[in-house]
Amino acid sequence: MLTHPDVMGVDNLAAKIRKVPHWPKEGILFHDITPILQSPQYFRLLVDLLVYRYMNQKIDVVAGLDARGFIIGAALAYQLNVGFVPIRKKGKLPFETLSQSYALEYGEATVEIHTDAVQKGARVLLVDDLVATGGTMLAGVELLRKLGGEIVEAAAILEFTDLPGGERIREKEVPLFTLYQNSGSVEDYQS
Repeated sequence: MLTHPDVMGVDNLAAKIRKVPHWPKEGILFHDITPILQSPQYFRLLVDLLVYRYMNQKIDVVAGLDARGFIIGAALAYQLNVGFVPIRKKGKLPFETLSQSYALEYGEATVEIHTDAVQKGARVLLVDDLVATGGTMLAGVELLRKLGGEIVEAAAILEFTDLPGGERIREKEVPLFTLYQNSGSVEDYQS
């Protein structure tokens, strides 16, 4: 289900997402965005769709979640002429950090942010590739809020409607924008 009319090819963009059944474990249908990133046409379309959405909003910084959120977020920050902040997996940042642990649909993880990454009151756009259980994005929200950042919106390519992530993010009073919504269930996958 699209979140807006397919005027600019969002259906085609979504069709480029590769589905990998039972990875990284049994029962998971992994949605791989690397085919979008490998295509100059579709990578540009993805970034342009997001730029169009945010170009008239006051955003001070884009924060991207490790790792695919880095790719999308950095390209978006460049086009919006704002800074970029990485939110990384634990142990990858070289300076003083804040940490936040969270549950994944298939495990647990911790992400970190530099303590000087976001100024108090900064308007932040948080970016990742998809929203499943919402754990990663919610951990990012908590870190940014601890630093005094104001989350303008969370954005992703895909939201799984059969998982609670989108609802959990909205319950934390964070607006969520996704280009595409779909089921993440292996049972719903048809090759």
